[in-house]
Amino acid sequence: MKYPKLKAGETPGTYVMESPLTEADVLQMAQQLAMFRLSKGRALTERKLVFTHLQTLLQFHEYEIFALLLLDIEHRVVGFRELFRGPLEGACLHPREVVKIVLEYNAAAVILVHNHPSGDPAPSHADHALATTLKNALNMVGTRILDHVVVSYEGCVSLAH
Repeated sequence: MKYPKLKAGETPGTYVMESPLTEADVLQMAQQLAMFRLSKGRALTERKLVFTHLQTLLQFHEYEIFALLLLDIEHRVVGFRELFRGPLEGACLHPREVVKIVLEYNAAAVILVHNHPSGDPAPSHADHALATTLKNALNMVGTRILDHVVVSYEGCVSLAH
């Protein structure tokens, strides 16, 4: 895909387009920026911004994606890993696979995230059950689940209480 050319604007953090921009270009650039905001070493300090970045990444997929946002002890990002694509109710998402990835990244904490392509971000019973199962598994290796975020184009819902 050919990307439109950007030039740095006069004001820091602004850009000027050198060529026309399509809606698809804007969406792709927004996803790239969201991924950059969730890249390694970034501190996650504002829940609302994290939700915005996750929604930008996952809201338009036609299938469910389950991912881990892996964090260090100071809640800086150490990685973002997609674990599954497809219907979560049929997913073979084993806690041992999640634990394996958490240990691989030496993550002190995680944010579980998945999308609801239907547009309704309300967590299902299966979402709650999965969060509980993973919380128990990760507690055994000393990793906290900070949140389980369900994303849709209507918004984000947190399972954290």
